[in-house]
Amino acid sequence: MRFVLAIAAFVVAAAMIVLGIAQRTVFLPPSTVASEGVVSGGLPYTLVSGAVLNSREGSQTVTATGSDTVFVAYGRTSDVMAWLGDSEYAELSVDEETGELETTIRGGAEETPDATPDPSEGAAPETTDPGATAPETAAPETAAPEDEGDAEAETDEGAEAEAGSDADSSDETVDPRGSDLWLSEYVEDQAVIAPISVPDDVSVLIASDGEQAAPATVRLSWPVSNATPWAGPLIAGGILLLVVGLVLYLLGLNHLRKSRGPRRKGITAGPGLEQTAKPPRRRRRQRRARVRASMRVGMPVLLISGLLLSGCSANYWPDLSSAGQTPEPTDSAAIVPEATEDAPAPAVTVAQLERVISRISAVATEADADRNSELAATRFTGAALLERQSNYTTRGKVSDYAVPRTIPSSPLLLSLPQATDVWPRSVFTVVGDQEDTETPLIAMMLQQETPRSSYKVSYAVALEPNATIPESAPASIGAAFIPPDSPLMLVPPADLAAQYSDLIANGAESQFAASFAESDPFRELIAADRATKQEQLPSTANIDFSVGPGETEPIGLSTISSGAIVAVSMMESETVKPTETGAVVKLQGAVAAIVGLEETAKGAEVQYADQLLFYVPPADSTDQVVLLGFSQSLISAKELP
Repeated sequence: MRFVLAIAAFVVAAAMIVLGIAQRTVFLPPSTVASEGVVSGGLPYTLVSGAVLNSREGSQTVTATGSDTVFVAYGRTSDVMAWLGDSEYAELSVDEETGELETTIRGGAEETPDATPDPSEGAAPETTDPGATAPETAAPETAAPEDEGDAEAETDEGAEAEAGSDADSSDETVDPRGSDLWLSEYVEDQAVIAPISVPDDVSVLIASDGEQAAPATVRLSWPVSNATPWAGPLIAGGILLLVVGLVLYLLGLNHLRKSRGPRRKGITAGPGLEQTAKPPRRRRRQRRARVRASMRVGMPVLLISGLLLSGCSANYWPDLSSAGQTPEPTDSAAIVPEATEDAPAPAVTVAQLERVISRISAVATEADADRNSELAATRFTGAALLERQSNYTTRGKVSDYAVPRTIPSSPLLLSLPQATDVWPRSVFTVVGDQEDTETPLIAMMLQQETPRSSYKVSYAVALEPNATIPESAPASIGAAFIPPDSPLMLVPPADLAAQYSDLIANGAESQFAASFAESDPFRELIAADRATKQEQLPSTANIDFSVGPGETEPIGLSTISSGAIVAVSMMESETVKPTETGAVVKLQGAVAAIVGLEETAKGAEVQYADQLLFYVPPADSTDQVVLLGFSQSLISAKELP
């Protein structure tokens, strides 16, 4: 009976183990559901809206093939649509009946406004071109995401410069690679597999290089549960029955041995006779051989089953939790601050700003080393660009003249983007190493003029060592832009440079002295410099100083205290003239190199540009305007006519 039970246990165990393994192999359902199609129209841009991406639950994977260079990026739908502008593009949607992707041509000058629904609606248009199922291609390597995972797909400088150019007309084709609008981007040859997880208000843009047609084949896939909750119990139960069968088999052998009864003893020889030979013990050896054979059969089965169970995941077992969990995205997930009815979303995320600053730092380093004004102009504007261009000119004549202050690529100490959904957009940031006491922190005001232009540095100043930046809104909320003529500030940003210039010129006698702190390092620096130059000036010459607002527009962003962080520019001028006939004015250092003379009987004029960063309290505050940082640079020098 024990042998019968053992054989039955072996048979049932084998069936259970085979069925459990089959559930994870030949009977395993697919782990993804996909929609695939061929993009028609041959246009340079293809759009996949957030509504389409979220038409099924779970994270998304976008696969694009069919061009030499494949570009896939995602950003806020409003930003992507603003970047596309009037350009003609193909929009993909999922056919509810066939599950395939279909193409709709959007944009272009001929399209009427009511024929362009919001992509976030995900509505299928009236005229569609169903895409045929594309043939299967070899799966390329998964592209590493740029942003959110610290690994960025690199593009050539020419592509980035083109993407960052100030395009006045958005109906022109532009290379989207390297645009500051994207939350993340992927660039590969031949194919891109982009695993993402985006909400409804984020869309995907697919392109090549902005000139060639976008990749022709697009596949969207979503993960689905392929759990086999009975595979684990079947394999485990089979192993348990296998052990039971082995035990029953061994018990049966032991019972069989005992049921044969006692054995006779051998006959001993009498006196003078030899003992008879004992018969060989073949039966014991046979039983041992049968046990070894059973172990040789059972042990591999136990080992194989044990290895299978050791690799089992939660998908092998029933889910005993209160509710099933949606699979978490394991790749790049878009963390996007959401706009509300009361306030728009911030212009950039922290990850975007880190990428922007890294690009600005790279451009500044190369432009400073090569004295390349054109390259600097791709990432600098206004007072910040004027400082670098004049520095390059001076260094061309004075070899040992100091290079502009370095723009660190990281770490980002403060991110204060403007909360807006229109352009231009402004961002205030502080970058630098707080542990490095020798190098000042750099505060910058950035601006993006149009959706297709790059963020450029309008102001870059060195923060004062003891400066305290007022508390501002989190980067996920953003700050309000302060209009130049705002009456809500103690000093309107448009008047700040003029009032501070008057304070420098007249000191405590200025009518605006009460609005500013009693003293600051920049005023002390100017006072000391003017005093030194007055002392060194010969009696046969005189020097006049003047100061006034610069040409760069002020930029202000609000703080939590209802005040504002405001950046302004000023221009200083020094005019030296001889006061007696025959007298000359001697020029020194960089001024002499720029003018090309060591002395002049006509006199000389020298100009300096200042970038200043202030905290301006609200109009009803008893606080004063405080200088947070500044930068001063020699702009020009010339002989008087």
